[in-house]
Formats: sequence, structure tokens, C-alpha cells
Amino acid sequence: MTSYWLSEPAPPRREVRVDDPEVVVVGAGVTGCAAALRLAEAGKRVRLYDGRAVAEGASGRNGGFALRGMPAAFDVTAESVGEETARAMMVWTERAIDTIESLAGDSFRRVGSLRLAVDEEERDELRTEYEALVAAGFAAAWIESFEPPLEGRFAAALRHPPDGVLQPARWVRRLAALAAEAGVELREHSRVASLEELGGATVVVCTDGYPSGLLGEIEGLIIPTRGQVIATEPVPERFFEVPHYGRHGFDYWHQTEDGRIVAGGFRDVSFDTEFTADEHLTDPVQNALHRFVNDLMGRELRVDYAWAGIFGMVMDFLPVVGRVPELDDVWVAGGYSGHGNVLGFACGELVAAALLGKDVPLMAQFDPVRLLNIG
Repeated sequence: MTSYWLSEPAPPRREVRVDDPEVVVVGAGVTGCAAALRLAEAGKRVRLYDGRAVAEGASGRNGGFALRGMPAAFDVTAESVGEETARAMMVWTERAIDTIESLAGDSFRRVGSLRLAVDEEERDELRTEYEALVAAGFAAAWIESFEPPLEGRFAAALRHPPDGVLQPARWVRRLAALAAEAGVELREHSRVASLEELGGATVVVCTDGYPSGLLGEIEGLIIPTRGQVIATEPVPERFFEVPHYGRHGFDYWHQTEDGRIVAGGFRDVSFDTEFTADEHLTDPVQNALHRFVNDLMGRELRVDYAWAGIFGMVMDFLPVVGRVPELDDVWVAGGYSGHGNVLGFACGELVAAALLGKDVPLMAQFDPVRLLNIG
């Protein structure tokens, strides 16, 4: 149950005290830290709470991918929200990656990503997305030949050049340090049990799939979902410099700078157990991950780290950002459906901009009230 990312010691940061905060942010992951930073930079008195420590939730327990776009393919998103809005969402997330790159230092590498087709059906889906991306003016590349160990395993791949990989815990701890420098008070190991204890402050709930108990009638409608990940012993050969993901994202893997294979997914082998807020590992998923990595590499690899994190699934695959229905001065940002490293940062900035009274057109698509009418 040790996350490879969280095994790196947290650096020291400035200690700040904020009396009578104007805004209280709940959840010190990427979204909460981003929102707190932008609010403090705008002059707000901000206090940030987390029941654990910075990045110890999903922000330090994911696969480390930094992907543009929405969780659904670009063409699927365009069918859902319209091409103009889908393009605006894509541009927004590409800009978020640019900002991450400018702030993250050595915790981010822009290497692109590969979405792989395991069969002809998935190949056709990828080709449709590729053509839609190119027609809309976005950078993309089509790949049909592979070197070992990918050779013979995949029908085709779509390359997304703007994407990258993160050491996500290091990145979010750095973001928290920037927030502290901007004047944010961080209260770690302090769980907020009720809105009443926060006085008259505006509240921003940034816990994604982890239940907070603070969201009124939409509590639980951002569905807690478990993602399990492993990291192997270091491998001297460099095979997977970029993030790879296939089977519609049910398999994903890449190689860290020290050579470890980080692989996650396979929750589809046990769907009935993986919609949960429980971080415990399960044998069916862990065994599938071990088999996959060993088959891919053609030899048995030792697993040095295995962990799970909880992300928030939303049935329309769009984030949830805005005022919480029927609650005064309570906002939410979450629901990234497994794409939280970039969307989480972008939505933290977005909810902060909305609180500051700025024009934020995408908020209409992400309005939390829609959850009451989905399915």
C-alpha cells in the first residue's frame, strides 16, 4: 500500500497562519492547492484543510499521466457538447499543461503520450479521433508500426504531442509550497466534519472521489472509484518513455526516470468491487497488473510498490465545477473520471476565477446541478 510517488520525502515549506479566512478550501490535492494559490494571489485570506497531508489522496496515488482533453475522446466530446465547446475545452487543457510545465520544475516531463488500439475496433475509434483532432487544428500523429516490445501487440496508436508525465506527489507538494508563499495557511491532518465548523467563510470542496460529507444533495453523485497501480524494480532498458494507454484506458503504463515500470488499470476484471472509496488492494486487479507487466516485458519483474487511490467518476465524463445546489457559499471542483492530473489543476484555477468574479464560460458545461438529472 505504499505509493512510489509518496515514498519521496516531502520538502519543508513556509508556515502560515490565517485568521478569519474568507475562503476555506477542503482537500490539499492538485485542485485544492491550485485554487488556494490563485485565490491567495488575488488577495483573499485562504485556509486549506486536508484530512491527511498534501498530495496523500489521489494526487499522490495515480499513474502520473498528464493528458490534454476530456476523459472521453475528442470526437465523442464534440458530439456531446458541440465542436466549438469541445475545441475550447481542448485548448483550455493544453494551456493548463503549459502552466504546469512552467511551475512544476523537475516533476514534469513533456514527452507526449500514446493511446494504443488493441484490436481493429479500437483502431477505427482512434482513427476517427485522430481525423477529428487534425480537422480541428490540433497536433496529433498516427502510428501503425512499432518496435519491440509493442510490435505485434497493437493495431495502431494515436500520439498526443502536448502530453507528458508527472511525479505527481512532488508536483502537488511544490504547488502547496507556492500556495504557502502566497499566504495560504495549510492545516494537514485536519478533517472538516461539517460546514458549520467553518463559520461564515466561502467553502470550496476539492476532494474529487473521496467522500467529504459536505456536498448536500450531490454527495455521492461524483462516484468514488478505485484505481490500482504497481511500480516494478528498475529496468535498465528504456522502452516506455511516454505514457501508454490502451483498451479505452483500462490499461496504462510508462517508465520512470529510474527505470521502473509503473502500470495501472484493469479494474474491468472486477467491476463490482472497484466502485468504492476503499483504498485497499485486491487480488484480481493486482494479479492482472502483474501478469500484464510480465507478459509485456517477457520476464518476471519484482513489484516494489503497489497502491490504490480514489478518483471521482461522472457519467457524462465532464468535470463538476461550480456552486453546490441548495447550499449557500459552497462550491465544488471535482469529477475528473481518471484524468485529474491536468483537469484537477485546470479546475482548481477555474473555480478560483469564478469566485473572483471573472468570466469563465466553461462553467456552464460543468455546473454541478446537472448531476441531479444524470441517469
